[in-house]
Amino acid sequence: MYVSNKVKDLPPYLFSRFQKRKEALKAQGVDVIDLGIGAPDLPTPKFIIDKLCEEVQNPSNHRYSPYDGSKEFREAVAYFYQNHYGVELDPDTEILALIGSKEGIANLMQATINPGDRVLIPDPGYPVYQTAVHLAGGYSTYLPLDIDNGYVPMFDRLLAEDIQEAKLMFLNYPGNPTAATVELDTFVEAVAFGGKNQIAVIHDAAYDLVTFDGYKSPSILQVPKAKEVAIEFGSLSKSFNMTGWRIGYVVGNKELIKALHTYKSNIDTSQFLSIQKAAAHALKSDLADVRKHNEIFKVRMERMYKGLTDAGFQLDKPRGSIFVWPKIPPGYLSGDFAHKLLEEAGIIVTPGTAFGPSGEGYIRIALSVELERIDEVIRRIKEFTSKGVRPS
Repeated sequence: MYVSNKVKDLPPYLFSRFQKRKEALKAQGVDVIDLGIGAPDLPTPKFIIDKLCEEVQNPSNHRYSPYDGSKEFREAVAYFYQNHYGVELDPDTEILALIGSKEGIANLMQATINPGDRVLIPDPGYPVYQTAVHLAGGYSTYLPLDIDNGYVPMFDRLLAEDIQEAKLMFLNYPGNPTAATVELDTFVEAVAFGGKNQIAVIHDAAYDLVTFDGYKSPSILQVPKAKEVAIEFGSLSKSFNMTGWRIGYVVGNKELIKALHTYKSNIDTSQFLSIQKAAAHALKSDLADVRKHNEIFKVRMERMYKGLTDAGFQLDKPRGSIFVWPKIPPGYLSGDFAHKLLEEAGIIVTPGTAFGPSGEGYIRIALSVELERIDEVIRRIKEFTSKGVRPS
C-alpha cells in the first residue's frame, strides 16, 4: 500500500540474491569465491588516502559542497581531460561532480526523460541503464551488440520507429559485462548517428583507465563537435580503487549537464568536500598507481584466460575492464549454469542474462581476487567440467 508501482515492478537486484546464497553457504562451511560483483579488491593508493587525511582536518571542508562540486575537483577533471585526451572542458558549464557515476546515470534519466520517452540501451549492457529508465517512467529499446562484430553498436539493426522515438542512447567502453574495447571511429559513428537522429549519446566510461597491453581507451569527446550531442560519465571507483568513496563526474554537453545539475541540486548537496579534494589530487597525479594496478589486473586476466581456455571455454582476451566474458557449455541457460557453479564448485559468477537477452549463453567473471584464488577457481572449474559439464 505504501510502495510505488515503479518500485514494485522492479525485479530483485540479481547480485543481492547471489549474496544471500553466498552467506548461507558460508554458514555451512563452504569456501565461496565471489567473482560476481565487479568491485576491485586492491587498496586505494596511499597518496590519495594521505590527502584525504590532510583535508579532513580542515574545518572549512566540513561545510556543504557547492551543488556542482568544488571548483578544485571540477578543475582537476578538466586538467585530466586536457592532459589525457587533449579535450578542453569548461569547469563551470561542462563538468559536474557526482556521488559516483551510478548515481549520476540514474538521476540523469529523472532530469531528461518524460514518462513514455524511449532510450536505447546496449544489449548486453550494465543493468542500471534499464533500471534508471524504468524508474523515470521511460521505455528501453535494446541496441544490439554482437560478439562477431566486436560488440560495437549495430545501428542498422534498429527499427526505424525505434530510432525516431528514441531520445537518449547509452554506450559503455571498455564494456561491462563484455570487456569489449573500441577505437575512436566507433564514437565518430555514434556521434554522427546521434546528431542525425537528434538522440543524445551518453558514454559510460567507468573503466576508461583500466586497460592492458598498450591499449588506450578513447573518450567520446575526442570526436569533433561531440559536445553538441554527447556526455561522458567518469568514475574514480575502478581506476583508483575508490569504490566506497563514491566520487565521479559527468562532462560534455552543457544542456544535459545543466539539467542534471538542476535536478541534483534539489535532492543532494554533492559529495563531502574532503573526498572531492582527495579525488582531485588523484586526477592530477601521474597515474603511476593506475598503471601499477593495471599490471596486476593484466596478470590476473592472463591467468584466468589461460585457465578457462585450457578448460575448453571460448572467450576473447580483454584489452580493458576487470572482467572476462566466457561462453558457457551448450545445453545450459546462463542462470542455471551460474547456479550450478555456485552450488557445486562454490564459485559466484554473474549469468549473462543479467545484462540483457543477448547475454544468454555467457557468464561474467570479475578479476577481483588474488592470483592464488584465481588458481583455485581454475582448479575447481576444471574439476567441475570433468564431471560432465563441458564447454563447447
